[in-house]
Amino acid sequence: MEDVHAILADAEAHMKKALEHLDHELVKIRTGKASTSLVADLMVDYYGSPTPITQVANLQVSDSRTIMIQPWERNMVGPIERVIINSNLGITPQNDGECIRLSVPPLTEERRKELVKKAKHVGEESKVGVRNARHKALEHLKKAVKDGLPEDVGKRKETELQNLVNKYVEITESVVSTKEKEIMTV
Repeated sequence: MEDVHAILADAEAHMKKALEHLDHELVKIRTGKASTSLVADLMVDYYGSPTPITQVANLQVSDSRTIMIQPWERNMVGPIERVIINSNLGITPQNDGECIRLSVPPLTEERRKELVKKAKHVGEESKVGVRNARHKALEHLKKAVKDGLPEDVGKRKETELQNLVNKYVEITESVVSTKEKEIMTV
């Protein structure tokens, strides 16, 4: 019986990870507002080793459309600027020799629709992760029934599992729909 609880707990843990991944990916999709999360994942060459930009510079949002990047060492301005240019963010950095400013341009209608498609795609990937967790858990439940678990307990656990899947798919759809509204708001 403990094994069955462990199977459901493991499946829910995988579903939570799929949701966390969704959140992490949606943060990267820009909405026309400045956010340090747009550049926080960038890796900068710091004396020969790739280092997160957050470890070589201070990131801050100075207004709703501008991100300020203040390197702790002046000689890091160039490498940070190159990384931003090569990152395909669609934002051109402005370098004044001491800090870098990123002006986040307002999104065009066409670009907004592309970003909504991307958000929906990420949402679908999350749902696939949830369904994969269900698939693995169902295999384990069926094996447990073969190994002597009563069938009615197995069916009840399958229903619990499906309820978990429904819950996480619903949360995923809600998160994606919120992001969609955020992107489409001018």
